[in-house]
Amino acid sequence: MKRFLLCLVLIVPFLLSAKPIAESSDEVTPLLNGQVIPDVDVTQINGKATSLKEYLNGDKAILFFYRGGWCPFCNTQMGQLKKIEPKLKQLGFKLVGISTDAPKDLSKSVETMSLQYDLLSDYNSEISKAFGIAFFTDAKTTQRYVKRLNLTNPLKRNKAGEPRLVLPVPAIYVIDEQGLVQFNYVNPNFKVRLHEDVLLKVAEVYK
Repeated sequence: MKRFLLCLVLIVPFLLSAKPIAESSDEVTPLLNGQVIPDVDVTQINGKATSLKEYLNGDKAILFFYRGGWCPFCNTQMGQLKKIEPKLKQLGFKLVGISTDAPKDLSKSVETMSLQYDLLSDYNSEISKAFGIAFFTDAKTTQRYVKRLNLTNPLKRNKAGEPRLVLPVPAIYVIDEQGLVQFNYVNPNFKVRLHEDVLLKVAEVYK
């Protein structure tokens, strides 16, 4: 029995962090409420790498995953969150954006939009993969984004062995001091984002 419990202790964290990249945005298996966030490595805007646990340092946090500064819907969302960031901070939350942008591109977003909250780079899609929201774009989208937007993110091979661009399904996670997910919003339709007023109400509940 003791051996069985020990195996569970070792295996369960692995299963939670070993989520595969979904074949499409409709097939993602996101981290759910009540689960502990994975302790993956994150890259800060200055290029420094650290673990997500060390970065959050026991703070309550709101993590929002967006595709990149090249996405107009993402930029709109970033601007909307900018309006409520001071109130979120008053409620004790650290607001953090995570995207596939490289650190240098994150800097451009911060400067262009005069952001006061942090942005993290998920250039290799390891964070979104660990959260279960990474997916392979189709061939047409991969080609269009790589060529027209000059994206240089590494392509990964899907089940068919075809090189595809990997993106995160836009998502928001409200995390408590213990790293538990208290609320999540994940929508495969990248054109639809959680309204900032709704997020603020959620933050007030879990303050």
